[in-house]
Amino acid sequence: MSRRVCVIGAGASGLTTIKGCLEEGLEPTCFESSDDIGGLWRFKETPEPGRASIYRSLVVNTSKEMMCFSDFPMPPEYPNYMTHSQLLQYFRLYAQHFDLLRHIIFRTSVQSVRQQPDFSHSGQWEVVTKHRDGREDTHIFDGVLVCSGHFTHPFLPLAQFPGHESFPGRCLHSWEYKDAEAFRGKRVVVIGIGNSGGDIAVEISRAAEKTFLSTREGSWVAARMSSNGLPLDMKVLTRFVAVLPRWLLNWLAHRTLNKRFDHRLYGLQPSDRSMDQRLLINDDLPGRILQGGIVMKPNLTEFKGSGLQFQDGTIEEDIDAVIFCTGYRSNFPFLPQSLWSGPEGELTLYRRVFPPSLECPTLAVIGMFQSKGPIFPGMEMQVRWAARVMG
Repeated sequence: MSRRVCVIGAGASGLTTIKGCLEEGLEPTCFESSDDIGGLWRFKETPEPGRASIYRSLVVNTSKEMMCFSDFPMPPEYPNYMTHSQLLQYFRLYAQHFDLLRHIIFRTSVQSVRQQPDFSHSGQWEVVTKHRDGREDTHIFDGVLVCSGHFTHPFLPLAQFPGHESFPGRCLHSWEYKDAEAFRGKRVVVIGIGNSGGDIAVEISRAAEKTFLSTREGSWVAARMSSNGLPLDMKVLTRFVAVLPRWLLNWLAHRTLNKRFDHRLYGLQPSDRSMDQRLLINDDLPGRILQGGIVMKPNLTEFKGSGLQFQDGTIEEDIDAVIFCTGYRSNFPFLPQSLWSGPEGELTLYRRVFPPSLECPTLAVIGMFQSKGPIFPGMEMQVRWAARVMG
């Protein structure tokens, strides 16, 4: 008799998890709270609380050759760097090819995941689900794989900045941002220089009166296109690069990136010169700075009426909107509180997959890691391991 496992979420990690479980002889049942697959990569005009949300112009930062699943190449007619809609279509093709949809129960959210009384012996879990019509069901599973992602609960650190209560403009998180039309003719400050911050600042700068990009630490910036016109990740994610000494890799990277433009002159030089931090992948940011469309600013310190003061003492007046591209908090409210630890309630995971405190390794979290390259192959490897352990 095959072991029954619960898969939570039918996004990218959920789909490859269903497939990985089937390959190990497990019987997966996937619960998806929305009415479709795709998770993060499903664009919706209006953000919905508790769900991931992306902006209209989003283009992936890793090439199709590097990011595709190992046994299902991207269609040849797809561009090297895809829009979110093209990536969603790829997931549909993947789900159809491997017949995954029949294992998914849509419009059903997971309310709780609790250990059975005999968990130390059986490793089983009680999973309570709630259908959109309000009906609740209780299931018993031999394993649980959490694939609900970590881009659903935005981190908006307004409390860190004195005076924000009296700011007459609009403060929002990048989770709410869809396009630049609402900021046409405005004076806008973007906080944070991750990939979302770079994308949003560039897009808004083409519509706004003035755009400021505030960064605490700076960032190394690379374009999607590398030498000879090849995608960046095809050039740098190689076995040769992986074996280079760290000091040599840093030297080569600094030399290459500063050859395109001097990060210090552009106000982008990171305080930490190592390459341990993630690259900002952006084709247009240096050009927008050069043209004056974006003005770089140091870290925000406080609000002063309609103005914002920055770490260097400068104040920008008459700001209409502040967009916080400050990341997300991991949130799995259905998991037992005993799995959360640390002063900020962090979910501790062995090898970023298994909670080490469990007596039986029958619960795994898939996709909870950051990668310097494409994340999908990494999730696929996590699933192979987790499914093998649970099988």
